[in-house]
Amino acid sequence: MANLETNYLGLKLKNPLIAGSCGLTNSIPNIKKFEESGVGAVVIKSLFEEQIHIETENYIKDEHGSVKAFNSTPQTLIGKRVYDYDEAYSYIYDYAKNNTLDKYLSFISEAKKNVKIPIIASINCVSNYDWQSFAKRIQDSGVDALELNIYILPSDPRRNESDNEKIYFEIIKEVKRFVSIPISIKIGYYFTALAQSIQKLSESGIDGLVLFNRPYNTDIDIEKISISSGNIYSSDFEYNQTLRWVSILSGNTRCNISASTGIHSYETVIKMLLAGATTVQMASVFYKHGFHVAEDFITRINDWMRRHNFNSIDEFRGKLSKTNLENPAAIERVQFMKLYSGIE
Repeated sequence: MANLETNYLGLKLKNPLIAGSCGLTNSIPNIKKFEESGVGAVVIKSLFEEQIHIETENYIKDEHGSVKAFNSTPQTLIGKRVYDYDEAYSYIYDYAKNNTLDKYLSFISEAKKNVKIPIIASINCVSNYDWQSFAKRIQDSGVDALELNIYILPSDPRRNESDNEKIYFEIIKEVKRFVSIPISIKIGYYFTALAQSIQKLSESGIDGLVLFNRPYNTDIDIEKISISSGNIYSSDFEYNQTLRWVSILSGNTRCNISASTGIHSYETVIKMLLAGATTVQMASVFYKHGFHVAEDFITRINDWMRRHNFNSIDEFRGKLSKTNLENPAAIERVQFMKLYSGIE
């Protein structure tokens, strides 16, 4: 057997396969199954920042015992976003009430007792608001690392690119004030200058970058004439976007890179490693094919390494990254021309 060990966020993993944050990682029996299937680590299902803010607000009461933040028209300021219509706020409030921070922390502690692989907590963030109220509590739960899933879409015409990108650095700075465990951030690709922004983020003191967050996709129900959700699972062809940027950025960042989205085969795992990824995160493939997929991937990666005479992942990681290219766009342009010039 080849050596599949890798170091991610300062943690020693037996292999680079990570079960990404999803509904399947919200259950102790499932986390045990992930460990049995052979994954190197598990990212717990994300806690939403809004949950914690609402919980914090519930402690702020006036002399009559009522919550100051609430009134007859449910409305709250969460970071810089206002949920000012009843349906949205009510949903968030009810969800937060049933999924408290204490419950999340207890779950992490229980997971740590039941498995030996690293457990990574996850928070879905929108602002740098009030981190001191819960960041240290997450660290004290015994979790091995913290992944900040920063979900900022450039959809507000009142904010420019600098306003949006500033939020990422504010969140990182605020969290690092209160925790000493390794921190990674999971981001999307909505940046004006993606390569430059990611390079700067990697210099902010974080330990890892997860590329990329798969954005929620909307759809339209033409019979109900209403907004609906698009396909929540990734498809195998979606890995190309991640592969391109992992290849361009690996070697040019000061932290680990974990590849995410569209990883549905062992071949794609190998491609990400060749491009320079330290680890890969998978979720949809487990929903589609079950927990045993990880074990199958490990076997096939071992077979591939044996065929190509690699004894460890370090021997081929980054072998096909574009680190040494002064202008990665140039080679992509050439490949594009070669492809289309051959099509009549």
